[in-house]
Amino acid sequence: MAQLLVIEDELVLAKNIARFFERQGHTVGLAHDGQAGLEKARELLPDVVIVDFQLPHLNGLEVIRELRRLDDEVRIIMITGHGTINLAVEAMKAGSMDLLTKPLSLATLDEVVQRAVKDRAGKTVLRYYQQRDNQHASVNALVGDCPQMRALREMILAVAQSEPNDLSPVAPVLVQGETGTGKELVARACHLAGPRASGPFIEVNCAALPATLMEDELFGHEKGAFTDARARKVGLIEAADGGTLFLDEIGELELALQAKLLRVLENFRVRPIGSVADRRVNVRIVAATNRDLAREAQAGRFRSDLVYRLSVFQIRIPPLRERADDVMLLANEFLQRLATRYGRPALRLQPSAQLALRNYPWPGNVRELRNCLERAVLMQRGPDLDPEDLALPARDALMPLQVRHAASAIMHLGAAAISGFGALSGPVPLGGSGVAPLDAVERQHLLQALETHGWNVSLAARALQVTRDTMRYRMAKHGLHRQAER
Repeated sequence: MAQLLVIEDELVLAKNIARFFERQGHTVGLAHDGQAGLEKARELLPDVVIVDFQLPHLNGLEVIRELRRLDDEVRIIMITGHGTINLAVEAMKAGSMDLLTKPLSLATLDEVVQRAVKDRAGKTVLRYYQQRDNQHASVNALVGDCPQMRALREMILAVAQSEPNDLSPVAPVLVQGETGTGKELVARACHLAGPRASGPFIEVNCAALPATLMEDELFGHEKGAFTDARARKVGLIEAADGGTLFLDEIGELELALQAKLLRVLENFRVRPIGSVADRRVNVRIVAATNRDLAREAQAGRFRSDLVYRLSVFQIRIPPLRERADDVMLLANEFLQRLATRYGRPALRLQPSAQLALRNYPWPGNVRELRNCLERAVLMQRGPDLDPEDLALPARDALMPLQVRHAASAIMHLGAAAISGFGALSGPVPLGGSGVAPLDAVERQHLLQALETHGWNVSLAARALQVTRDTMRYRMAKHGLHRQAER
């Protein structure tokens, strides 16, 4: 039930309204002039206020404005015996959600109050979840006591302090780290640590859509820009105005879109598809990637000028294997959260399990650690977790299949096997130690799979047990092209 406040100078009407809503289980406060109503509001902190326009001392519009200063979320309903269009407009501007005229129908008032209570409750729940999510995405949520993590938190705070007081355009941020290190968490922390925290935070996965759709998502379009453009669509860059746009997997962005993004970073103007005019935006762009963008630029797959522009602030997230002392801090944090989430009793890590966690290399980083512990919580057999409960894979299983095959060939067959391995296109060059470089072995194995399957990328990818996209990426990395190789 809700807390209501009725500010009405007609005593009989005020008591009738109060009695009507008290019968429904609401708590109702009464005041008979504007000043007393404001004092009552400070005392009760009501969810909904019903206020008359004609009041002693302060009129209804002045009361509404003061109520808004006290609580921006309060829902206000104005009632009056002299309803006009101008008064309705002024009431809405002041912050009233509805205007009802006298003689008042209690049934109509009840409908409006029910709508106001639901709206207030929905906003309260939304604010709770936003605050809860922000709690787990702030700088303090970046758990770790190692020097790298302390430096990371200091860097994020430095980024936040670089914000101009007038929220004018700011320098972009480039977050680099391996898969699973928490790049999105760092991006959100950059957003929440500064004055843009109250603005929107919009996340875009640059690898999720093809270039044509990605351009429409980022820049939007005007009505009639193409066949199905029946209405104007606001792009995500424009939607993030006043806040932060997080471009995840920026290394996957097509070159043509990279050029358009560079223009946005240079002048902070957006031109939707089909428009002849630019729109100015005030947005901070945080980009993230697990690729080496400088190397990608050298290979012609990424614009070097965009690399320079994105790199004003560079934040590197250390992999979990470089912060072994933080593994147990993270593990205990995850165990506590997961036990609460699933309603399980508290779990303890046995010393042998702790040792297993410390010694494991965590190729999937923090995400893999969390998933491992979530599985252990769901499958728990008692209050103590042993190494068997963690179900950590053997180290050999961490190596990709094609690399394991190549490594096995190197160890067991020697240089002769390496020469035979590259029979289709020449031997693998050996290093000074008599061991082939890993890149060369991988290239030869990719080439062998492609030649075996007639350069059918899908079949070769299936044989190597990788995705087609991974196969394409590896081919581009090693410069494998059908005509060039044949």
